[in-house]
Amino acid sequence: MRSRYTAFVLEDADYLRFSWHPDYCPQDIHTNDGCQWLALKIKSTEAGDESDSQGHVHFVARYKRDGKATRIEENSRFERYQGRWVYVDGL
Repeated sequence: MRSRYTAFVLEDADYLRFSWHPDYCPQDIHTNDGCQWLALKIKSTEAGDESDSQGHVHFVARYKRDGKATRIEENSRFERYQGRWVYVDGL
């Protein structure tokens, strides 16, 4: 999760695509939408250990856009794909 947040901060669409499950990755990844990323806080994790095939991360990411501070809170689902953890989706 932290590496994906960093990729959004750095506007690294290639890494985001690499870290997204290919069955769920959108055609276009938009990284520069005027956000100034401020912080990431991992609230909790479930599974995601070496022996697991799935895991969940509950996080809050804060950012500013047009001078207005806001946040994204999500429960993200990850799966192990070709030996690495990839993002599937979130609620």
